[in-house]
Amino acid sequence: MQRSKLLGSVMGATLAAFVAGAVPAHAATNSTPTLNAGTLSGAFLSARTAERSNDFDSATSFYRQALAYDPKNTELRQSLMLVLLTNGQFKQALPLAEQLKSVPEIERFSRLALGIDALNRKQYRQVDTLMMLSLQSDLDRMITGLIAAWAKAGTGKPNEALAMIDKLQGPEGFTLFKTYNSALIADMAGQKNKAEKFYQSAIDDKANVAAAPDTYERLVEAYASFKMRSGDRDGAQALVKQASEVLSGRMVLTEFGKQLAVAKAIKPLIQTPQQGAAEVLYTVATAINRNGGEAFSKLYLQMSLPLRPDHDATLYQLGDISAKLEQQEKAIDYFGKISADSAYSRDAQMQLAINLAIMKRNDKAIEHLDGLLKSEPGDMRTYLAKGSIYSQAKNYKMAAETYDQAVSMLKEPNRNDWTIFYQRGIAYERLKQWDKAEPNFLKALELYPDQPQVLNYLGYSWIDMNIKLEQGLGLIKKAVEARPQDGYIVDSLGWAYYRLGRYDEAVTQLEQAVKLRAEDATINDHLGDAYWRAGRKLEATFQWAHARDSKPEPEDLVKIEEKLKNGLPDEKDPGVARNGNDVVKPPAEPAPAPAPDKKG
Repeated sequence: MQRSKLLGSVMGATLAAFVAGAVPAHAATNSTPTLNAGTLSGAFLSARTAERSNDFDSATSFYRQALAYDPKNTELRQSLMLVLLTNGQFKQALPLAEQLKSVPEIERFSRLALGIDALNRKQYRQVDTLMMLSLQSDLDRMITGLIAAWAKAGTGKPNEALAMIDKLQGPEGFTLFKTYNSALIADMAGQKNKAEKFYQSAIDDKANVAAAPDTYERLVEAYASFKMRSGDRDGAQALVKQASEVLSGRMVLTEFGKQLAVAKAIKPLIQTPQQGAAEVLYTVATAINRNGGEAFSKLYLQMSLPLRPDHDATLYQLGDISAKLEQQEKAIDYFGKISADSAYSRDAQMQLAINLAIMKRNDKAIEHLDGLLKSEPGDMRTYLAKGSIYSQAKNYKMAAETYDQAVSMLKEPNRNDWTIFYQRGIAYERLKQWDKAEPNFLKALELYPDQPQVLNYLGYSWIDMNIKLEQGLGLIKKAVEARPQDGYIVDSLGWAYYRLGRYDEAVTQLEQAVKLRAEDATINDHLGDAYWRAGRKLEATFQWAHARDSKPEPEDLVKIEEKLKNGLPDEKDPGVARNGNDVVKPPAEPAPAPAPDKKG
């Protein structure tokens, strides 16, 4: 079993818990030098390439070059305007927005930009006209309708603003956004009874929490602020506590709750129409920030900043998107701008450290995490991040010491602490200290029975060390039952059958694993081995060739090429021991379980 790649996936999964999300295949980490394209077609193609790579500085330069060749080209102007807006160059985009405000295909962004500018200048009556689109989707209707309502509130007519929101038509998902904005407008206008009613109605809208967790988080902050200002400190704290249970793992809510506990006074979340309109864009952006929606999310977030500059929640989201797009320098810059007294500060510092580690600046990353632990020694999330950084660097001794420190801080471990013991078990297993590793895996299962990752790792380790064979196989089968679509875990079951000499069963499972993870070199290599032992040598050779071409680790590539030349050695090779009908390697060099998927 090739250990390094699969173990790397295990450790990567821990880091991914903090830097989660899909990463485009061609994400850029740094802006490329500006070059002269020389021709219209060259400039256009270069701009498109840079844009796809999220290199907006170069894209801007190339689109400007293209427009110099063809100044009246509407498509080029549209593309340049969107790139400028996405890159946070709002003022530079405004002349283009004015030129394009009557072009139906792009008016949802050109007129929105002009409306934001009008709001900033407190030209509230202009906003209503600018928010009238000839072509609009449901999302456009909600955005323009809510922003127009905030402009109406800016004219001193909150009741008319509330009526505008009430008339908005759209899908069921509109309800939370409508009610939330109604609460904020009533709160800003001092209409306490209406605000209370809207806030509570939004809080009770549990069906939409899963679809828009970031909006729900903001709603909780706004309503808790309202309760505090109404003299109900206990109610505010109870609300945050309840929300923290619904949205588990939200460090921002935890920090906000701490601030509430000591605050003498607290300001409203939204105090001006400009902030209200920015909140519309923020909540929409966070709601669509998934499944490839990062570009639109970033666009709306950047467009909100002129209305609410240096807003911590917005900067945090921009940092998160930059990290997803593998733009670590930009992510670090955004996270570094968040104020130290913000509820977002601790999470931002954690994310900053993780992005430093991704850039191989481990010492600086550890320094940041140590600072967080100094201020809060019992924060398990910080220990997990620190341990994972050491593990990624293959410094398992320091990883184990980090997890030892974490465990020493746990007075009464609960279900949520299973990961600490799981990761400590991995660190000790890598240090070849199985007497310390095994109890940690067992403790993780005690805290979280039938957790698939732990079942998989422990079960495979037993089989690979030629101990507790049936128990180990049973654990892996349970893991597969829990996650039948997890290619790594299915591969683990197939490889366990292989190590037990049950080659036909191994082929069945490994073929399924390859379907689930067709790009993985290790899984393809395993299937090749199983084919060979099952007597299907031509298919084995094909599978090894596929593994070779799938960018395996260098040490694995050497082994694959050797198999392509000579096949596998005879099973009676002295390096193989027999145990009844089982065929296993000696336990001197145990292999780990395949990693969980990267969302695990």
